Amino acid sequence: MSIQIDTRGVGGYFLCVSQTNISLLDRRFPAPSAILELLKPVTWFAAMWAFFCGVISSGAPALDRLPFIFGGVLLAGPFACAASQAVNDWFDRDVDAINQPARPIPSGRLPGRWGFYIAIFWSLATLCLGAALGPWAFGASAVATALAWAYSAPPFRLKSNGWLGAAAVGFSYEGIAWFTGAAVMVGTLPRVEIIWLAILYSIGAHGIMTLNDFKAVKGDKALGLRSLPVQLGPARAAQVACGFMIVPQLIVALWLGLAGAPIHAGGLIVLVIAQCALMPTLLKDPCAKAPWYNATGTSLYVSGMMVAAFAVRILDADPVVSSVELILGS
Repeated sequence: MSIQIDTRGVGGYFLCVSQTNISLLDRRFPAPSAILELLKPVTWFAAMWAFFCGVISSGAPALDRLPFIFGGVLLAGPFACAASQAVNDWFDRDVDAINQPARPIPSGRLPGRWGFYIAIFWSLATLCLGAALGPWAFGASAVATALAWAYSAPPFRLKSNGWLGAAAVGFSYEGIAWFTGAAVMVGTLPRVEIIWLAILYSIGAHGIMTLNDFKAVKGDKALGLRSLPVQLGPARAAQVACGFMIVPQLIVALWLGLAGAPIHAGGLIVLVIAQCALMPTLLKDPCAKAPWYNATGTSLYVSGMMVAAFAVRILDADPVVSSVELILGS
């Protein structure tokens, strides 16, 4: 028979208790770095850029609306976009366990239901900030928040179908953000040509969102999510994405040319040609080249958005509206 004596003493006991408490706290409260990673700051740029396009296209003096511009930038990126990322990560935790196991939730760095609670909190914070910026900003933030939950959460889970999912995200990141930028500048409903411009670039963003789905093909197939790369195959999905991106830009260029902004229209055509020159490389190996095209072709796409915003800023409303009606046949 052997007897073991604990020689740690009282100090050793408290050290043991202290280490245990720290371990429990680690499990109960996630590190700030894990929360920040959940909110994916790298994704905020697209929505903030579209917001600035709305600000520019409104034609309103910026100095008179600086608080609204600052608040709108926060709304578009660190609030609305971040909330959508938190919602998506929570409801995609099984998919991420296959595609991206190092993400905060599947890795356990956001334990329990912390991801869900953060998604709810950030969604409510988005609505509060939208309300502070005025009724149109609140309405836009409410639609964006609803789409974020409908995209990821059952029973809708729009991302289960690549056609609907890409449309929802493209509309939120580009169209709603653009609309909000113009609305906070004018304090009312933006001009109809600005709304049409936001819609056209939202349609183009459908292609960008499809390219983002190439990184998750393995997990999407395993869990029955029918993204376009899963539905159509990588080659066909890449062709569809390219079509979605190019056609709306050509319509905008034609529209601006007819409205009396030939220089801006010409600039858009140059950007479209540059994108088309990059697309054959993408189409040869979409799964491998989709991130490369997002860094090159997509950058040209969003540059064209700003060109169009400056064009609409200097145009009178009536000629532009007439051009829209001519192109759309209404």
